[in-house]
Amino acid sequence: QVHLVESGGGLVQPGGSMKLACAIFGDMVEINVMGYYREAPGKERELIAAITATGRTNYRDDVEGRFTISKDNTRNMIYLQMNNLRTEDTAVYYCNAKRLVLGQGILDSWGQGSRVTVSS
Repeated sequence: QVHLVESGGGLVQPGGSMKLACAIFGDMVEINVMGYYREAPGKERELIAAITATGRTNYRDDVEGRFTISKDNTRNMIYLQMNNLRTEDTAVYYCNAKRLVLGQGILDSWGQGSRVTVSS
């Protein structure tokens, strides 16, 4: 089992930066992919950044070059560094871990969510 606890979030001005963190409780070796999703008001939850067990990253087009996802295996943490924030980045951000379990398929674990508000 994997349990995720998020930290970070809050209010930031347009053009500002913020860093989200996600603590992983459980065995990171079991995790195949980790990522951050976001859910803006009135919109569906969307994947914005992902990192594989080998450190390969992928980003949604509208955050590419502004957001960076990283992981620290020694601390069982992943991070989302967000720079040059825009008002349209306002959303609740969720940390996610995906594990492929034989006989059960892909299992998702979610953090509790971090609210990010970009406003002047």
